[in-house]
Amino acid sequence: MPVMTTAVEPVDTAHQVLPHIRIAKHKIGPGNPVYIVAELSANHNQDLRRAVSLIEAAKEAGADAIKLQTYTPDTITIRSNAEPFQIRGGTLWDGRTLHDLYGEAFTPWEWHAELQKKALSCGMDFFSSPFDPSAIDFLETLNVPAYKIASPELVDIPLIQKVAATGKPLIMSTGMASAEEIEEALASARAAGAREIALLKCTSAYPSPPQEMNLSLIPALAEKFGVPVGLSDHSMGIAVPIAAVALGACIIEKHLTLSRSVKGPDSEFSLEPQEFKAMVDAVRTVEQAIGTPEFQVGEKENVSRAFRRSLFVVEDVKSGDVFTAKNVRSIRPANGLHTRYLSDVLGQRAACDIERGTALRWDMVAGK
Repeated sequence: MPVMTTAVEPVDTAHQVLPHIRIAKHKIGPGNPVYIVAELSANHNQDLRRAVSLIEAAKEAGADAIKLQTYTPDTITIRSNAEPFQIRGGTLWDGRTLHDLYGEAFTPWEWHAELQKKALSCGMDFFSSPFDPSAIDFLETLNVPAYKIASPELVDIPLIQKVAATGKPLIMSTGMASAEEIEEALASARAAGAREIALLKCTSAYPSPPQEMNLSLIPALAEKFGVPVGLSDHSMGIAVPIAAVALGACIIEKHLTLSRSVKGPDSEFSLEPQEFKAMVDAVRTVEQAIGTPEFQVGEKENVSRAFRRSLFVVEDVKSGDVFTAKNVRSIRPANGLHTRYLSDVLGQRAACDIERGTALRWDMVAGK
């Protein structure tokens, strides 16, 4: 079931912002390396040492950035057993309350500075998703270089406006959103001061089945809104993010865990370190392979031009003999006349003796 319920219309150029964003030293957008974000989320299992190990694993796997989620159970919801606060619907977390789940999943705020220091020492960017105004105020004390708006918060316009007012790059996930909701979020962010904005195609199902990923929306979002578009991925494995890059994704965000055998709220749809590295390696290969839409011959391919077809004399021919389909053929390699001239050559006479296996030239054809 696709997450967008409204067809995407052609780009509205009046509402475009910058076609690239910059987070620290990374320029993100078409024509630049894909920006790969390791989402820690709840995979630290409330163990600071595990969180640090995750950052080390992300660095080893080739991630460009570490992203956290900044909330507490009481800033994201309230403690209640009432029906609206019960999780239902066949999710990984059915039977729990929102407050209980977020109490297990949140990253303690007192960890943030240490985790930021670790990420920066590993040469990675460090930023977060805030879930209420107090989280933004807190993250500003850490001078994070960017912000991410999670899919459920795309409809929290005051939150978006407060983040946008910082003037920092803003990445917004679009899971569950209609085209109108995305437009409203973008317009609100721009009006509040954001100029560097990216969108992430996201399917808010955990894990996300491939048939619901709708990756074709990635180029459609980029065309309509004129901003860099990436993928926030909750699918299993690495095939989906690799395909997304082939379709133009400029950002890949994927959950990282040390081991899915250590269960946590997000472990089931997270990648282990060796899988994350395989994803990064594949993404780097794909982005090189995409190239440019030009008819050109690469350096390696140019070597193979010598093995294309051309006209060769394939039987010994004496001066004055007639060229026929039996003694002249289009074969490999490419040393002889172009194959387009075969009909011009047939029926003509040889200007000299020609040995079998000789590339045909015009000076060998009488009268030419």
